[in-house]
Amino acid sequence: MTSDDLFTPIFVPQAVRDAASGRAWLQALLDAERALAVAEARKGAIPAAAAERIAACCEAERFDPAVIAEDGRRVGNPAEPLVRALRAAAGDEAGRYVHFGATSQDIVDTAAVLVSRRVLELVLADLDGVAAACAALAERHAATPMVARTLLQQALPTTFGLKAAGWLVAVVDARRRLAEVRDRLPAQLGGAAGTLASLGERGPETVRLFAAELGLREPDVPWHTARTPLAELAGALDLAAGTLGKVALDVALLAQTEVGEVAEGDEGRGGSSTLPHKRNPLGATLTIACARQVHGHASVLAGALVQEHERAAGAWHSEWLALTGALELTGGAARWARETLESLEVDPARMRANLDATGGLIMAEAVAFVLADRIRLPEAQRLVGAACRRAVESGRPLRDELAADPAVAAELSAAEIDAALDPTRYAGSAAAFVERALARFRGDSA
Repeated sequence: MTSDDLFTPIFVPQAVRDAASGRAWLQALLDAERALAVAEARKGAIPAAAAERIAACCEAERFDPAVIAEDGRRVGNPAEPLVRALRAAAGDEAGRYVHFGATSQDIVDTAAVLVSRRVLELVLADLDGVAAACAALAERHAATPMVARTLLQQALPTTFGLKAAGWLVAVVDARRRLAEVRDRLPAQLGGAAGTLASLGERGPETVRLFAAELGLREPDVPWHTARTPLAELAGALDLAAGTLGKVALDVALLAQTEVGEVAEGDEGRGGSSTLPHKRNPLGATLTIACARQVHGHASVLAGALVQEHERAAGAWHSEWLALTGALELTGGAARWARETLESLEVDPARMRANLDATGGLIMAEAVAFVLADRIRLPEAQRLVGAACRRAVESGRPLRDELAADPAVAAELSAAEIDAALDPTRYAGSAAAFVERALARFRGDSA
């Protein structure tokens, strides 16, 4: 993906595109080279004056990403042509210490971690916004009754607050996982074959200083072909995007014309090129699209776990576009989900109308359990099931069929039948679960 193509801006907000752009990658590569020079100078591997000169030249504005990329075709990575350009910029005396003892993968991997951390700051901020929007919906609609649907069919009453609480906990969990993975991302410095032989006994301490200079975790050993850090990141991105996709799918389904229980709030958004009456769930749609693409990119990164010996032939190279895409599109999913939920319009009246749409059939379980207080549960379920079938065949409300059944009427009064058929009285522990979700959110955001 590139930041100037026709499609990426539709999915990915500008700030995320900037943080994952070619120029951002270039600066991250230079940040790695700067940190390497600083660390090596502190350890006495290169002259301090050379490190100062190298650091002064590590500004992306000095170099053209397009030129670096085109030159990179000759060697298969952008680090080698950048090193040549940086040496030229630093001059003969300092230039010979550029990239001292490192290999291209050290710089590219460390840059990948830096780019990831910078993008993740934006993603995590939007996930915070998503969680806050879910919490507001859960609290506001803790007692708003609606249909719970299983296999896309009406099942039992629930509350919209509980549905939003389910979203909330999933988002909080995904956000926490992503932050944990971010905080564990390590620097990379191992030299040509992972031994850092070129630095002699200075190697381990140089790695420590290098990581500290960049604010990254010091790796126990070089991870040139042990790709767990990026595979874990891919999994966390996939989890976050997939969680947002589930929320968005619920919104899209609830916004269907025949359901109409929610709508995206921006009336100027989601129009059709040919159908003026349509109000498409655009934010939900694009969140889902982003999540699907993240999953594809994540599968490439997970597949790159299988690599040859100390340096891979192709698997490492496959990661760059996949990582950039996964980062960008997770950012896109988070922003679209946030905008969707922050402007979501909820229609409690339509929710109640849909609860009543089956003429009481949705309350069959409730009636059976009330009846089971008087007779055995299997017999109660048989009687209520028979009444449900008669109601479907006759088109009459379930209440009428129950009241007309002598076996039911012998056990339950008309008032008891009416109470059992009230969907607002059969939400179970929904309110308690909402409170638990909100407590979890408040604890995580404290």
